[in-house]
Amino acid sequence: MNNLLNFLFRYRGILVFGLLEVVSLYLYVRNSSYQKAAFFNSANAYTGQVLAARTRVYDYFRLAEVNQGLVAENARLRQQLYRPDVAGREADTLPVAKDSLTQVRLQRLGRPDSLLLGLRQIPARDPDYPLIPARVINNSLRKVDNYLTLNVGTIDGVKPGMGVLAASGVVGRVKVTSEHYATVTSVLHSKTSISAKIKRDGTFGSIKWLGDDPTTALLDYIPRQNKLVRGDTVVTSGYNAIFPEGVMIGRVESFVKEPDKNFWTVRVRLAIDFSKLTYVYVVSSRPKAERDTVEVRAGIKPEEEEKP
Repeated sequence: MNNLLNFLFRYRGILVFGLLEVVSLYLYVRNSSYQKAAFFNSANAYTGQVLAARTRVYDYFRLAEVNQGLVAENARLRQQLYRPDVAGREADTLPVAKDSLTQVRLQRLGRPDSLLLGLRQIPARDPDYPLIPARVINNSLRKVDNYLTLNVGTIDGVKPGMGVLAASGVVGRVKVTSEHYATVTSVLHSKTSISAKIKRDGTFGSIKWLGDDPTTALLDYIPRQNKLVRGDTVVTSGYNAIFPEGVMIGRVESFVKEPDKNFWTVRVRLAIDFSKLTYVYVVSSRPKAERDTVEVRAGIKPEEEEKP
């Protein structure tokens, strides 16, 4: 103990200098938007490489669990190929007749080439919402502001502001990108707000996380005169053009009338289990760019990414 105290006393000048340097650098980055963005971009690239290496080792020891999840997801996707009406089915192992009548019928029925995301059938070749598959290599749950790191970046077409979905529903929104990695603002973030609606009656609201339970969120701005039912499905509204309309967010778990509010206090059980999140899809909305241009011409400020 005496040796430690002697060491601290002997080098107190250097230690104080180093501490002040760290504090000044922190204040400089925090109070300068340009330096903050540059720091996030560079740090994202370096930490992404470390997290990717760690994930490769971690994945080796949980291959069985990952495979089970992929099998379950493939089963749900396969179910979409077999429609309830026999006329709409198409065998994937038998040759299809090439005569003109058969081809016309197939065009009318539409080919079953789609991907099920959050209980919404999204065409895999949808020109408005192209999907970029990604692997989650880092994920936080226990903070007030939680983030994810994905193994895709600008080289894959990922840009800040894009939405992120999983097979079960909404995950979050891309915040920062580097060439090969992206940091995502999770639904479990104090400043994340997702435009939502109740599927049963179309009532619009906003999903926000309360910062405590990673399995539930608050559905805000539901008028008190509206009738709610426990178990109601909550989906994306499509208003912000970041997520396709109708993607699963969760189900109504409880609701209370507060005496000093004009809205219900609604708790929603999130469809995504963030503790087991492995594979996601970054969704690029092409209508959003056009919509932002029109709104700017009309004098409306376009929606911006959260700046926590």
